[in-house]
Amino acid sequence: MAGTVALLQLGFRPFFLGAGVFAALSVLIWTGLYSLGWNFEPNGLPAVLWHAHEMIYGYSMAVVAGFLLTAVSNWTGVQTLHGYPLLILFLLWATARILSFTQGLVSLQFLAVVDNAFIALLVLAVTYPVAKVRQWKQIGIVSKLALMLISNSVFYLGVSGVLADGVRWGLYSGLYLLLALIFAIGRRVIPFFVEKGVGYPVQLKNWRWLDVSSLVLFLAFWVVDVFVSLPGVAASLAGILAILHAVRLVGWYTRGIWEKPLLWVLFLGYGSLIVGFVLKLATFSFGISPYLSVHAFAFGGIAMMTLGMMARVSLGHTGRSILEPPAHLSAVFAVLYVGAVIRVFLPLIDPGHYSLWIALSQVCWIVSFSVFLYVYTPMLVRPRIDGRYG
Repeated sequence: MAGTVALLQLGFRPFFLGAGVFAALSVLIWTGLYSLGWNFEPNGLPAVLWHAHEMIYGYSMAVVAGFLLTAVSNWTGVQTLHGYPLLILFLLWATARILSFTQGLVSLQFLAVVDNAFIALLVLAVTYPVAKVRQWKQIGIVSKLALMLISNSVFYLGVSGVLADGVRWGLYSGLYLLLALIFAIGRRVIPFFVEKGVGYPVQLKNWRWLDVSSLVLFLAFWVVDVFVSLPGVAASLAGILAILHAVRLVGWYTRGIWEKPLLWVLFLGYGSLIVGFVLKLATFSFGISPYLSVHAFAFGGIAMMTLGMMARVSLGHTGRSILEPPAHLSAVFAVLYVGAVIRVFLPLIDPGHYSLWIALSQVCWIVSFSVFLYVYTPMLVRPRIDGRYG
């Protein structure tokens, strides 16, 4: 039976494995398209749109699915998808990724249906246990997933020519909703991870006023930047958000994090999100490329945070000690972070070698995720070392 196969016992297993494989493979393809001049348009989409969409709704949503299907089970005490239902959900995700390369054999509309079916079923899979135990404090997470479904639909309406601004709305909304998920989940887990992981007593700070103000201002930033198009207002909001999240990160800081790769990766990732807001302000103030802030958010922030979470969750939920991570883990995180620094800052310092910096950052990404797969694939496909189900 599928439920007895370790890979299908809990959501993090297939989705983290799939996310890792797709992260390495898709950026390898992107390297060929961008840096090597391959002449290929995935399912008729311009290569840059395919890359942007798949980093958001392909790679990142796989990590979101794996994390939430695992976390919601812990939060609610209700078993989330496993066995054949989990396999069906994963195959929907994987099929949508594969259909991009059918070169017109299936329509864009069919691809949109499959891709959105994955997100819709994920929303239901996360909502069911939350509703069953009436744990309504999780409704914010569920609502963000539902908005991801809407945003992905808007993207496909845009590429189909139905909605004039649909592509931009769908991509930037997806990016900002991922940030919103990271802020919401990070608010819960990062201080907890630090307090339990540094090896000495520490009590970190969270402020209610900061939680509320950062949420409201981020919602305003999303609306103003994506739908209303007031760049000056968006830049000002970005500057305020940078300050608020810097205050939050300082409240979580303790020097012991630098001895624990599973902790400093989250701090560097969260710090990169702050840098993204600063670069968003600098785009308006100094006219720098808007893609620098995008990649600070995506490469430095989302990628570092998701890789760090995959590494930690996979250890804990396969029965291994999070205090004794694999020896290669520091190098995996460091290479990815170097790639983010190259992608964001070197084009700003030396734009004359822009293509070289992009290529080097792509190599760092591919190497980092490839080593992650080498280390973590055996954990993800084999049963827990303590003999428990999950």
